[in-house]
Amino acid sequence: MSDFVSDFWNLYVIVIVTGSILACAVLLIVQGKATFTPGKTMGHVWDETLEEYNNPMPKWWSWLFTITVIFAFVYLALYPGLGNFKGMLGWTSVGQHTTEVAKMDATVKPLFDKYLAMDVKAVAGDKQANEMGKRLFLTYCMQCHGADARGAKGFPNLSDNDWLYGGEPEQIKETLNNGRMGVMPPHAQLGADTVKDLANFVRSLSGLPNDSVRAAKGKEAFSSAGCIGCHGPEGTGMHAVGAPNLTDKVWLYGSSEATITETINNGRQNKMPSWKEFLGEAKIHLLTAYVYSLSQGTK
Repeated sequence: MSDFVSDFWNLYVIVIVTGSILACAVLLIVQGKATFTPGKTMGHVWDETLEEYNNPMPKWWSWLFTITVIFAFVYLALYPGLGNFKGMLGWTSVGQHTTEVAKMDATVKPLFDKYLAMDVKAVAGDKQANEMGKRLFLTYCMQCHGADARGAKGFPNLSDNDWLYGGEPEQIKETLNNGRMGVMPPHAQLGADTVKDLANFVRSLSGLPNDSVRAAKGKEAFSSAGCIGCHGPEGTGMHAVGAPNLTDKVWLYGSSEATITETINNGRQNKMPSWKEFLGEAKIHLLTAYVYSLSQGTK
């Protein structure tokens, strides 16, 4: 209700809620005073033999309805449900969540502290720690990297030894803590022919079929266009800026000439969000160890 800018909506909710409950109460009262003639039909017949009788509601049903109405008023007195009224108990979903999280943190904190005091590589070799890290991964990371951590188009495979920013524990932890922003600038200004030459040269670096004449021209353009500034003179990439190695068989978006041409023309932007504030140091430590283990064969 705090999102509404007018008190009208506060009154609107109160009227709708109380009006609905009172309407049920009035129905019960009217039914209690009504005159019934048990055994007499109302003259309505369906499906040849199905008749409507003038019988009162069963007592158990009436009492159940009465209890429901009473419960509704008691609930609304104790808990929020009438516009801005917070209820006599002062309960909020946020408060309950905070309490439950604090209770759980107090339960698991000794275990988290135990692993936080250990070296990442030692944690990566601990079976229980890896199970905890895996559950964290399946909760927060699988949406992009997949349940098997093998990634998808535009999302890196974490189970191999190919790393954009480095695969050492401190580098993985830096990525998890602060996130990454990968940017490949567009180079459409080079012209269609030069871009095609570059695409063929890039394919040649990893042994893919290519036009050798264009690849030779592309090699020259690779230096003159400034590609070596990020990918290095040999095309092996640079962890410092997250530039991929172009000489291996690993491709984030695909290795076809059309896809590489699209990348050169339009550039790419990839963002890995920061998890430091959300997960905290202990969970980041466990996740780091789990991700590290994926490429080490220790999981």
